[in-house]
Amino acid sequence: LKILIVTFENLELAKHYVESTNLIWPLLLDTERKLYRAYEMERGGFWSIFGPASWWGYLKLLFRGRKIKKPTDDVRQLGGDVLIDPEGEVRLHFVSKKPVDRPLISTILDLIP
Repeated sequence: LKILIVTFENLELAKHYVESTNLIWPLLLDTERKLYRAYEMERGGFWSIFGPASWWGYLKLLFRGRKIKKPTDDVRQLGGDVLIDPEGEVRLHFVSKKPVDRPLISTILDLIP
């Protein structure tokens, strides 16, 4: 099982993220966002980023005890999750529609063969 994290952030911000989170997996930089585009992870519009659904999502995270961090770079870049098995089959291709829209870790882990 290999886990890779991909970010569009610059090297300095990526290093800070690795240090502050004690990240144990490799972090790949995609500053040109080629993987983001290949997996259709585009930049969100104003309403998807700053609209009520996003605020509600952040409030739910706060109520669950999650600390919300200040944005560091492109707040409009949406992310997602891609799970590719060792044979190269895409088991999960999830594209966020707003910043707080992500599958549960348990959902992703359940898809691992």
